[in-house]
Amino acid sequence: MTAKAHLDTSIVGMQRQGTGNVAGETPATATGTVALPKCALGIVILGAGASSRMGRAKLLLRWGATSVIGHLLRRWRTLGARQIAVVCRPGDTALAKELDRRRFPARQRIENPRPERGMFSSIVCAANWDGWDDALTAWVIVLGDQPHLSPATLRALLEFHRRQPQAICQPAYGGRRRHPVILPRAAFGELRLSPAASLKDFLQRTTIPIIECPIDDSSLTLDLDWPQDYARLLPQTKRTGHERRELG
Repeated sequence: MTAKAHLDTSIVGMQRQGTGNVAGETPATATGTVALPKCALGIVILGAGASSRMGRAKLLLRWGATSVIGHLLRRWRTLGARQIAVVCRPGDTALAKELDRRRFPARQRIENPRPERGMFSSIVCAANWDGWDDALTAWVIVLGDQPHLSPATLRALLEFHRRQPQAICQPAYGGRRRHPVILPRAAFGELRLSPAASLKDFLQRTTIPIIECPIDDSSLTLDLDWPQDYARLLPQTKRTGHERRELG
């Protein structure tokens, strides 16, 4: 299905400014056109999970002519990410070797010392990492189990974020919030000392506005969790000349 973002979004917990604009919304110029700000995106790829349901490391699964992690790195570079970091488990030599093969710098890898605490612990580790570019304006929390999301869907979400740069933006499909989540600088900083137990808990606690971005793409409901998920999603991958060169 096509990824169609409806800009007449449902707005959660929003406060309105005296000007009539929604808090965090990009205001119109005097001519009536919207001046969209430039966004400098940081990408957090969560790679510290145990992949216990899959039975093997998800990020190392073949995806087209590359691996899942190779695909995610290339996809977000293509989408214009300013900086990408991967959160890893201690001693994950297989992932380290694959990242080396992809020429992904060791200095852009964040170690989660206690990955058994779950996904949110990796997000908090990323928020506390001191290697982020000071110029970044927002961070995308990228799950390792969604390599199938199309460029059109991700571009729709990024474009939506550019119109609401101060708000937390989350895609929605079928009346439910989905992933990936985009966190503006204020929200990413709030994560550092958050008492929340999960990302869902954090989003419920924060006072920063959250805006749902409805996108007409049922693939937002899918996850790469089980072997049968991989078998179902793998035919969607396409080999390109660039991917074939990467295999080298």
